[in-house]
Amino acid sequence: MFYRENGQFKTSYRADQAILPILQDRVGMALLLLVAFVGVPLVASDYMFKAILVPFLILSLAAIGVNILVGYCGQISLGSGGFMAVGAYMAYNAFVRIEGMPLIAALLIGGAFAAMVGVFFGIPSLRVRGLYLAVATLAAQFVSDWAFLRITWFTNNSTSGSVAVADLRVLGWTIDRPIDKYLFSLMVVCVFALVAKNLVRGAIGREWMAIRDMDVAAAVIGIRPMYAKLTAFGVSSFIVGVAGAMWGFVYLGSWEPAAFSVDRSFQLLFMVIIGGLGSIMGCFFGAAFIVVLPIFLNQFLPVLGRLVGVEISTAGIAHTEIMVFGALIVWFLIVEPHGLARLWALGKQKMRVWPFPH
Repeated sequence: MFYRENGQFKTSYRADQAILPILQDRVGMALLLLVAFVGVPLVASDYMFKAILVPFLILSLAAIGVNILVGYCGQISLGSGGFMAVGAYMAYNAFVRIEGMPLIAALLIGGAFAAMVGVFFGIPSLRVRGLYLAVATLAAQFVSDWAFLRITWFTNNSTSGSVAVADLRVLGWTIDRPIDKYLFSLMVVCVFALVAKNLVRGAIGREWMAIRDMDVAAAVIGIRPMYAKLTAFGVSSFIVGVAGAMWGFVYLGSWEPAAFSVDRSFQLLFMVIIGGLGSIMGCFFGAAFIVVLPIFLNQFLPVLGRLVGVEISTAGIAHTEIMVFGALIVWFLIVEPHGLARLWALGKQKMRVWPFPH
């Protein structure tokens, strides 16, 4: 009854094309941002910032990049972890080799190099698709693992591939405490989420979706498949590269190539599948699910084991996480291919017509 748009008339093109055309959505988003920027810093602990909120935000950003390529353009990619590694290591080189390099500029440089690598490995998408394209993009993962472990220039002559950054500052703001890292990550994610939302709503986003639905028909109506596919790879890799730089600089502080292994690529793909293909909101749902579920299982399974009189080891908990992830992915693919975002949209639709059955 409270979630209806009756009487909310659109009297201009600007109002008709708004991201949140319903007043209740605008109020809800404003309250959500207010809670995120003001409420959470007042009540959250350092553990919550470091273990939950910061990784959730950065993985949400990476999932947005993957969703642009997989969900909106329909190009399967298993090299997201490699693109994250490119962004992290190239941002690191820009940060330590150029005197006075601003943090924001270093992150964007890392994203730019990741975009170039993504476009290069996206060239096979002009000829192959499906499983063959997935294998081609998986090559980016293996190449990055080898390069950052063997070529010492990328790691500033560190033979182990491990690097570290310190003294992060933005316009005099020192980003060293967990709350500072959270607020900085939140601002970056909000900016990129807004940019991504406008991209997928614009002309380039419609081209991506046309290629996803049927590339031959898209080419017939005048869409250039090469331009659409390579721009999707470039934009996606840029966002993923920035997320990789954020993961290394803000979350880890020090890292090695194993931090961006093939497991990271599959993790991001699982986020997109569970959250919802072709949905920016679904990226946040999927990231929250992937980040919170292991913590919940680590706390819940030992309690459940004590209740039933069974001792559950740490290895058993880890195996349970893998089984739960696999079962949920299969369930979402069968029952609701559009993921949690679709369930959210259905819930909103039910609220709009409640209490009427239609």
